[in-house]
Amino acid sequence: MIHWSLIVSALGACVAVLGGYCGWILFPNMVHKKVEQSVIIQDGSEQFKRFVNLPQPLNFKVYIFNVTNSDRIQQGAIPIVEEIGPYVYKQFRQKKVKHFSRDGSKISYVQNVHFDFDADASAPYTQDDRIVALNMHMNAFLQVFEREITDIFQGFANRLNSRLNQTPGVRVLKRLMERIRGKRKSVLQISENDPGLALLLVHLNANLKAVFNDPRSMFVSTSVREYLFDGVRFCINPQGIAKAICNQIKESGSKTIREQSDGSLAFSFFGHKNGSGHEVYEVHTGKGDPMRVLEIQKLDDSHNLQVWLNASSEGETSVCNQINGTDASAYPPFRQRGDSMYIFSADICRSVQLFYQTDIQYQGIPGYRYSIGENFINDIGPEHDNECFCVDKLANVIKRKNGCLYAGALDLTTCLDAPVILTLPHMLGASNEYRKMIRGLKPDAKKHQTFVDVQSLTGTPLQGGKRVQFNMFLKSINRIGITENLPTVLMPAIWVEEGIQLNGEMVAFFKKKLINTLKTLNIVHWATLCGGIGVAVMCLIYYIYQRGRVVEPPVK
Repeated sequence: MIHWSLIVSALGACVAVLGGYCGWILFPNMVHKKVEQSVIIQDGSEQFKRFVNLPQPLNFKVYIFNVTNSDRIQQGAIPIVEEIGPYVYKQFRQKKVKHFSRDGSKISYVQNVHFDFDADASAPYTQDDRIVALNMHMNAFLQVFEREITDIFQGFANRLNSRLNQTPGVRVLKRLMERIRGKRKSVLQISENDPGLALLLVHLNANLKAVFNDPRSMFVSTSVREYLFDGVRFCINPQGIAKAICNQIKESGSKTIREQSDGSLAFSFFGHKNGSGHEVYEVHTGKGDPMRVLEIQKLDDSHNLQVWLNASSEGETSVCNQINGTDASAYPPFRQRGDSMYIFSADICRSVQLFYQTDIQYQGIPGYRYSIGENFINDIGPEHDNECFCVDKLANVIKRKNGCLYAGALDLTTCLDAPVILTLPHMLGASNEYRKMIRGLKPDAKKHQTFVDVQSLTGTPLQGGKRVQFNMFLKSINRIGITENLPTVLMPAIWVEEGIQLNGEMVAFFKKKLINTLKTLNIVHWATLCGGIGVAVMCLIYYIYQRGRVVEPPVK
């Protein structure tokens, strides 16, 4: 008969095999399917409710560059800035769902955003703090005016040149027109020899006071509340030419400028974002392919942007205009070490690639850290096959000969309809061509780099933030008296961090729903595997030991 210890040993081995099967095959497949089911957005599901209303608000932190020597800058001095902040806001996002596609694989929505000032998190700073900051709306108006009139003049030069090609005996004049275009002179330089344009600029210069509230410099003294949300007022009871200028500004359709009840205008950085959204997003629900959940399919019924330059071939979309990734509120599940993923930011009109950096732990939840790479704003130009970002819309600024900005800066003119330049906070990693012209910047990768920590299994963001800085070139413009002695510098205005830190309630919920379950399954896996092996080995040893004690009968 088979000894009982062999039977128990065989049973232990079976338990060990079962534990290995469960731990390495059955449990992972069960968890994988459960995660797939949980991330898919279906009408009425828990995921749908979290999709419509984020379980917790995002943190929106604003840091302002207060200018400490504005009077001296007007005389040509290098700007000195001092960071003030953070001014912390809670950003609530709610999606207004329009419809699902027929097969349920896509969902369309408009996103409403609301900001609430967090006084406790902002202390000792308040929204009533007074600041001296770059007068964004006046500076933008002057540079846009310069660009548009220059474009008109260059267009006239092109048309004239076309006629000159058909007219004999005017080669000297033709060479003059080619010289003007070749040097890409601004209209404000050309106007020195053009009485009509010079007169136009004289009228503009004379009416700046009436349009922009009698400015003494290119900087404005205002409150944080007005600069960020309520609006810095201008165009107050303008008359004559000033009124015509104000009407032109109003009709330009800038999102950052709003008409007030009394007919005046007001500029603010984020006032237009506080309320109902307008862009219509279409994203993947994950049905049929959970790895594509929340991937943006269309924006305003288009698969691509029409913001950046496109390839010369008709119908070929450049890499700059491609819409890739999610909106950063969540990410696809089943992340792997060494992979990358995309987010799309409508605020800067582009997709951004994030790269795996390292493993992390956030309050006991394991995950992966991702961060931006050099291809965000450092490696831009024809040598990096993304010259489509070089829109070359700014005249007489610090840029390369090919029209691209130096490393670490991106021209958002075609994105925002304003000459705004994007950098990382404190111009982290930017070319010395820009940083050497500003005093008071203190770049720090730990504080200023964009990153996100993601739970690898579900794609849930644990903590992180998008960190970017908005700047504008400050420069002298011919015949505009207030700019007469200005240095040419890339002037910082504000930098923002938009991100999340999973709060205690969400951490507890996440651990209960996933982490604790994974730990339990892991315990069952190793307990059955090790227990089965232990029992099998012990019983086998016992059997061998008992066999050794059997005494053979003596030979007669």
